[in-house]
Amino acid sequence: MSDIDRIIAELQRFTWPDYVVFVAMFILCVFIGIYFGFMNKPLNEADYLMGGRNMLILPIALSLIASFISGITLLGLPTEVYSFGIQYTYVGMGVIAMGFVMGIFYLPVFHDLNITSTYEYLESRFDRRLRMFGSVMFTIMNIGYLPIVIYVPALAFNQVTGVTVHTITPIVCIICVFYTSLGGLKAVVWTDVVQIISMLGALILVAIKGSLDIGGAKEVFNSAWESTRIEAPELSIDPTFRHTLWSQLIGGLIYWTQTNAVSQNMIQRYLSLPSLRSARWALAIFCLGVLILMALCAYNGLLIYATYKGCDPLTTKLAKAKDQLLPLFVMKTLGEYPGLTGLFIAGVFSAALSSLSTCLNSMSAVVLEDFVKPFVSTPLSAKAINWIMRLVVVAVGALCVSLVYVVEHMGTVLQLTMSLEAITNGPLFGIFTIGLLMPWINGDSALTGGIFGVIAMSWISLNAQWAIASGAIKYETKPLTVQHCKYEYNETLLSSSYNLTISPASKDDIFPLYRVSYMWYTALGALITVIMSGICCCVFGSNDPRRVEPSLLTPSIRKLFSYTEDKLNAKALNLEIPLKNHSIIDDVAL
Repeated sequence: MSDIDRIIAELQRFTWPDYVVFVAMFILCVFIGIYFGFMNKPLNEADYLMGGRNMLILPIALSLIASFISGITLLGLPTEVYSFGIQYTYVGMGVIAMGFVMGIFYLPVFHDLNITSTYEYLESRFDRRLRMFGSVMFTIMNIGYLPIVIYVPALAFNQVTGVTVHTITPIVCIICVFYTSLGGLKAVVWTDVVQIISMLGALILVAIKGSLDIGGAKEVFNSAWESTRIEAPELSIDPTFRHTLWSQLIGGLIYWTQTNAVSQNMIQRYLSLPSLRSARWALAIFCLGVLILMALCAYNGLLIYATYKGCDPLTTKLAKAKDQLLPLFVMKTLGEYPGLTGLFIAGVFSAALSSLSTCLNSMSAVVLEDFVKPFVSTPLSAKAINWIMRLVVVAVGALCVSLVYVVEHMGTVLQLTMSLEAITNGPLFGIFTIGLLMPWINGDSALTGGIFGVIAMSWISLNAQWAIASGAIKYETKPLTVQHCKYEYNETLLSSSYNLTISPASKDDIFPLYRVSYMWYTALGALITVIMSGICCCVFGSNDPRRVEPSLLTPSIRKLFSYTEDKLNAKALNLEIPLKNHSIIDDVAL
């Protein structure tokens, strides 16, 4: 047995107290599902999908945080900071900006419309084709995203126990499908509350114990400063830089606004609150909670570096996958204390379960509202609706388990997830933004722009991911060394070290758009969609903005065109010119 295998075997101390803590979390989730599914009043459609639209602010806010901070962030962000420093964390500025943008421009419209699926908005603003386009894009994105959500915690569990990924993922999915299909949104929200507490506790525990082991937080920050992992934002305007102030602020703003403001997974929780004021409070708490959790994840990344700065476990393959770095650190830090490793793994799985249950519940809403109801000639019975909602949860859960086999060959999850999501998220965000802010653009133009955006982003994102996977694009990490390792490792692995760079020659061989930072992808997809939709107005014509239902526009745009209409009416009356002869350019001139 090699030194690496021996050390891994020694660290895999997942004892019966760990299993007790780990299993207890799952049992609690199951009981919550049973309570809301059987012991509460029978669930109708409004209860199952929207929690009766009378949910409480704090549970919803905690549920939103738990859903967004998936295992991808929990394991991916510490690895990101360990390898590349804190540049990614400046995305917190984008999160804060998102809170203002969403609360002012997006949330008022969706909340006032009293809808279940956000894609109902697209039919009201444009036509049924746009609703179907949005629903299909959402479905594709979720089916691609959920296997990653399941795979990441399974990877952590494999690191600490040796149990294979494909043994644990079906078990986790069955449990999640069970309580989600039984209890609906209320079960999802209240299990999220339990899971966010578990997540937060696990991160704090690792941070405190790990810091004490190496001499305190001062040592962590000193090591990070000396290795330039703590640094000011990169101010370059070059979009091929992986992270800059502008990519984190502007790109982050658009990515987070899309994910939080127009995605069914998140907006469904905001719409379950009784008023716009309560939804805005939930949004504020969400932003604060996300910033706290991201700061904890980033600190743990710096802590891991301070612990392993003399012997990089990624290079020596002590951590066989990049996203197993935090679990390896947890085994080293907490392994000697029975139950604590189990608490951490329960926290990681809590992050995954919250995201998975949210997506499954949202999928049932979208399938019922957008793929079934519009195409049936007679209203569905309550029994048929209940069966459809639950069967969707079961079917999507089973599909995601099978797709885990694909995900495990696709590389680092944090960048991968944001890159692939942008294929659908960017164009969808562009279409929603057109609907809310640009009343002169009609359905034909918006649909054409959206299709063009999806094609363009598929081409860019998939080719970029292929270039990364093949080694044509390589990113330079912060200093990592193996000079002070106290165990033997396979030195031939150093030829494919984790410390990678982009050489000038390889840059010239790669199409420039493939080298654009993944942080710009959602913004790029939205921009392409908006520009193409505007160009298509020359072909398909334009709407009269005054004929668009005001409730479908963001409040500031309603005021703008209401004022323009008053001016137009006055001038038309004086000049006896029919209103229909006026163009949008005339409106602006007035």
